Amino acid sequence: MQVDWAGVFPAATTQFAPDLSLDIGATQKVQDKLVREGVHGLIIMGTVGENNSLEADEKRAVLKAAVEAVAGRVPIIAGVSELDTRRAIAFARDAEKAGADGLMVLPAMVYVPAEGELVSHFRAVARATALPIMLYNNPPAYRVSIGVAALKELSDQSNIVCLKESAPDTRRFTDIFNALGDRYVLFSGLDDVALEGLLLGARGWVSGLTNAFPKESLALYQAALCGDLATARAIYRWFMPLLHLDAEHDLVQSIKLAEQIMGRGSERVRPPRYTLTGARRAEVTTLVEQAAATRPKIG
Repeated sequence: MQVDWAGVFPAATTQFAPDLSLDIGATQKVQDKLVREGVHGLIIMGTVGENNSLEADEKRAVLKAAVEAVAGRVPIIAGVSELDTRRAIAFARDAEKAGADGLMVLPAMVYVPAEGELVSHFRAVARATALPIMLYNNPPAYRVSIGVAALKELSDQSNIVCLKESAPDTRRFTDIFNALGDRYVLFSGLDDVALEGLLLGARGWVSGLTNAFPKESLALYQAALCGDLATARAIYRWFMPLLHLDAEHDLVQSIKLAEQIMGRGSERVRPPRYTLTGARRAEVTTLVEQAAATRPKIG
């Protein structure tokens, strides 16, 4: 199976009303604005989209609304983040029926699997759908690493086509390519190693801070794609204090606060997350305001 996934795919936020009920209209507005500004695809209900804070019916509603809002302009990749394989299979099938263009499949939540269990989970979900699949590797967040051996074992599953690599060790990009060539489309998945990933062969970037600064994110990707390293470095150095937020435990709150400061959405999150307060809120606010005041000139 071949996919043309490439470029900047923001992990879009899920918006909530003041009572923390799902705000479909605001969520669609965020998605539509990102697409109109030129992003190449959307990740719906990833970590930043608070997948695990949504009820099963809410997940289906968010995806259905995203398909409606995007209207085929860019690929929609839906996060599959469930407690067990049975639930993951059920959502994968429903996502296909709802019109998703692909799935981003995570390991089953909470339980830390052995490698064979991890491979079996991914294979079972892949066999339940005809959609192309992006695997999501994020050892710091989910306590499991999708190693080269697992990727080799899954290489015969034709609809597993892509890997979102969020390990902070950028050597992974080269090790995976050396072991498997171009079998998997690679995406950089951690904002503060995005440029390194792109230069080492990643075809795209699943980004958190693009929600607040899409123009600069797209310019960074384009500069890397064209080999304009001077421009890429300049944007990256300006962006880095914010990009580090994506690697922190409170990344969702920080990204949504940045989104709110930039007039693009609400910072509201669902418990167990709470909006930032005190010194941390002041720190993130200062970072965002400084970035907004010193934005690089982009033609």
